[in-house]
Amino acid sequence: MSLRLPPVIMDNGTGYTKLGFAGNNVPSFVFPTVIATRDSVSTSTSGTALQSKPSISGNIASKRGIEDLDFFIGNDAILNSKTYGLHYPIRHGQIDNWDQMERFWEQSIFKYLRCEPEDHYFLLTEPPLNAPENREQTAEIMFESFNIQGLYIAVQAVLALAASWDSNKTKDFVLTGTVIDSGDGVTHVIPVAEGYVVGSSIKHIPIAGRDITYYVQQLLRDRNETSIPPEDSLKVAERIKEQFSYVCNDIVKEFKKYDQEGDKYFQKYHGIHSVTGQPYEVDVGFERFLGPEIFFNPEIASSDFLTPIPEVVDNVIQSCPIDTRRGLYKNIVLSGGSTMFKDFGKRLQRDIKRVVDARVKKSEELSGGTLKATAIDVNVISHKKQRYAVWYGGSLLGSLPEFYSYCHTKAEYEEHGPSICRHNRVFGSMN
Repeated sequence: MSLRLPPVIMDNGTGYTKLGFAGNNVPSFVFPTVIATRDSVSTSTSGTALQSKPSISGNIASKRGIEDLDFFIGNDAILNSKTYGLHYPIRHGQIDNWDQMERFWEQSIFKYLRCEPEDHYFLLTEPPLNAPENREQTAEIMFESFNIQGLYIAVQAVLALAASWDSNKTKDFVLTGTVIDSGDGVTHVIPVAEGYVVGSSIKHIPIAGRDITYYVQQLLRDRNETSIPPEDSLKVAERIKEQFSYVCNDIVKEFKKYDQEGDKYFQKYHGIHSVTGQPYEVDVGFERFLGPEIFFNPEIASSDFLTPIPEVVDNVIQSCPIDTRRGLYKNIVLSGGSTMFKDFGKRLQRDIKRVVDARVKKSEELSGGTLKATAIDVNVISHKKQRYAVWYGGSLLGSLPEFYSYCHTKAEYEEHGPSICRHNRVFGSMN
């Protein structure tokens, strides 16, 4: 029997796509999920349609029947944005334009991975509560256009749980836990019980990486940091957030530390002016801990959303079936770039534990001392693969020997049609 080639793992996110092969620790390619095409209508930054003249080369391509080849994806698309129309085929985790997505997959496979799709099994990811029709459409494109050997569509939250197995000291490979997935645009809290997402309890928090960047930018402006060039303002805020920010234990005590030992805590950011090329320096102070603090005290940045993330997590778990709650508290897994702040997991665990302990204590008091509740174990898991947790979880599952038995094969697709992909078996389950 010939050796099987490793499955292809494709994690197409709203902002970035991660590509690679099962068994690897990191994705081979990470680039923006964007496609640039020759269009007669492009979209302005304000969201209004602008009429532009079709290019001569575009017309020639149309006459020759090769217009489908005239496009770029990822960083190449952004570089060609002046002459091509930019499109984002995925919005809020869902595929918005299937024609563009098919072309995006085409270059992902042939230009980046440089593999023959008919020689590989594919693992693709989907957001929680994805419509079954979307799975059918995905299967149709993958089997009809690319003739792949087999397909498995995995829920992103379940893969994030699998990614935490390496950091699980008991080596107990469980698929029950609460996933906190925070990227650039939105943060989701997703409870998973035995590999199945508890859809009715999912909550989203309108605070994520971009909001922290804007808040850091605002803090720098309020401090009249004049050395920052206006055109570089947002980029500087983003760099400061990524290089210097951390989560503190107590915001009041942290302010005192900076006031009393400023030399120890203040830092300097060194930048290069994007237009003149001149170097400049920026003093970085309270922004270091105030940026990520909006997860725990959102009122300092906005009056629109006031619930701290530990409270949201607790509310999510409390809305789940009662027999799953202990497992959900015991395995709270972090996923995404905006959970990478130093001590984020430690602070989150402490604050959730306080909420849980207060509830247990109150129930004991209400019972008049007759009820003695057993303590609830709260455990927030941080690990090195957090940033690309979804892709890495897919890489782990794709490298398991039983992975192939969970996939839908080309033969099954030809016999039953795309409807077979409406349901994907959960790892470790019997159906």
